[in-house]
Amino acid sequence: MITLLIIATVTVVSAGVALLLRNLIHSALLLIGNWVGVAAFYLWAGAEFVAFAQVLVYVGAVSMIVLFAVLLTSRSPADMALAPHTRSRVLAAVVTSGAVLGVLLGAVISTPLPGTNITVPSVTVRDLGNQLGGPHAGAVLVVGVILTVALIGAVVIASTGRDDGKPDAP
Repeated sequence: MITLLIIATVTVVSAGVALLLRNLIHSALLLIGNWVGVAAFYLWAGAEFVAFAQVLVYVGAVSMIVLFAVLLTSRSPADMALAPHTRSRVLAAVVTSGAVLGVLLGAVISTPLPGTNITVPSVTVRDLGNQLGGPHAGAVLVVGVILTVALIGAVVIASTGRDDGKPDAP
């Protein structure tokens, strides 16, 4: 139980601090910490394959795409200034998140729990690996191509429209 509380605290605190920071790079790095916390929860829950997939996909690939996109996008100090309507947007975000929390809690509380005679299928990590490397290998490759295209798109979007005042090289 102590382990779960530590994992939950690290995950929630890193996500909360990432939301509060104005520096995008620091927020992206804290988001990586949040994804590691989610992977740690999966390990704690006994879903080793899902934890390793979380680390490979989110901590490895998606975090690199986010960091590349942040680093390749130029932002001026004037863009970082708080807009006058920021407080109203924060209030709207808090009200909306409270409404979503209320709906989720209502759904969880009103859902009847099944009986205790549930049979859980035993699937090993080897079985999942054989499925992903066999009949579902095409889907894994398509996901890799989509992530690569997203990274290339982020580079193209970040590099266009940048005017640094220097003439183009011949």
